Amino acid sequence: MTTDRLPSPAITSTRYRQVLGQFVTGVTVVTAMPDDGPVGFTCQSFGALSMDPPLVLLCPGKGSTSWPKVASTGRFAVNLLAQDQIAAARGFAVRGSDKFAGVRWSAGGFSGAPLLSGALGWLECEIATVHEAGDHWIVVARILDLAAATGRLPLTFFRGTLAGLGAPPPGPGGRS
Repeated sequence: MTTDRLPSPAITSTRYRQVLGQFVTGVTVVTAMPDDGPVGFTCQSFGALSMDPPLVLLCPGKGSTSWPKVASTGRFAVNLLAQDQIAAARGFAVRGSDKFAGVRWSAGGFSGAPLLSGALGWLECEIATVHEAGDHWIVVARILDLAAATGRLPLTFFRGTLAGLGAPPPGPGGRS
């Protein structure tokens, strides 16, 4: 059986960003502690993957200069940014700067990775596997430890803009 197919439309980077920019994401900073000092980068391609075993995934770009340093340690932290951490999100997104200048943090107990003060939460992780996918890597990681703050709102990324949410979160479990 044959089917008539319409030709695929051209998917330009502008169109890709415009359409996927409609999807709200949280914003994280991934950190690690290699021998030469702390390293980190802003990452919005992050998500939950599995509860049993507890796994997450993140997708650093192949052009990242920070990811190879993070990967070399085998362990890292994912810091879930709060709405008042726009400066941190921007600072960790810039190449070649001292990303930790003026940033308060403590070392994670399992990874030694920087856990940023004021974050909504953090996860210490160990790399399980890395897959090549286009111009990014898909990193699957085991969660070693995690914690969350309460009463704070997340930093979000929507239509190319970093912003917080306007209303306080509902009661426990997302229910009013």
